[in-house]
Amino acid sequence: MVSSDQRRRQLAREKFERQQQRREEARRRTRRLTVVIASVVAVVAVAGVGTYLALGKDGDGKKDKSDAAASPSASPSPSESSAPEPAMKIDKTSKYTMSIKTSQGDIAFTMDAAKTPHTTNSFKSLADKGFFDGTKCHRLTTQNIFVLQCGDPKGDGTGGPGYTIPDENLTALGKAGADGTVTYPAGTVAMANTSQPHTGGSQFFLVYKDSKLPPSYTPFGTMDDASLKAVKDIGAAGVAGGAADGAPKKAVDISKATVAKS
Repeated sequence: MVSSDQRRRQLAREKFERQQQRREEARRRTRRLTVVIASVVAVVAVAGVGTYLALGKDGDGKKDKSDAAASPSASPSPSESSAPEPAMKIDKTSKYTMSIKTSQGDIAFTMDAAKTPHTTNSFKSLADKGFFDGTKCHRLTTQNIFVLQCGDPKGDGTGGPGYTIPDENLTALGKAGADGTVTYPAGTVAMANTSQPHTGGSQFFLVYKDSKLPPSYTPFGTMDDASLKAVKDIGAAGVAGGAADGAPKKAVDISKATVAKS
């Protein structure tokens, strides 16, 4: 027969177990809520960054992996798609040259419309409207990747033309290696983006030294020797304040940009 003391102890034990069970359930609910909150915060953060990375940040762009100070996620390109891209008006069998007058010298590069028709057509349309005039090259990277990023009307890595264009020519630089990258050779001009597919806008980057990046940035132009030297000189001067990623110490202001059939 169970004594009254034993019964009290049994009831106390059962009460304690119920309390422990309720506490454990409360802890599980708290953990689930924490996970949900963390997920929401992460999504908001990613959305904010996507609106402008790569080089990552146009962004173009294209900051990642090769860390856009490490990457043009390296900058980002803007994720804007409120307007359609310009109607196709170029000759898709021709080559075009974009000529840019800057405060650090003239920069020019050739675009092959057969390989990058959407990008070439967009840049001609924007240049014809004076979109790039009065803008600046807002970003320079001097470690891991070596690029000068331009094409943002806001000058802070978040601006674009109000539309996006599809990625093109992504296999041109070969198959990615074990590290997931390919080499963008010095002299290459490529689109920045938000690190998501088909998010190029107006931001682009000029590679002044061989740089390893994921093959997700449309390579659409090649600088001539004089232009590459001008960009190398900007890179050699470094970033304002001595950082490895930021505004170039030698300010690069664009006074005029034109695109004409080569």
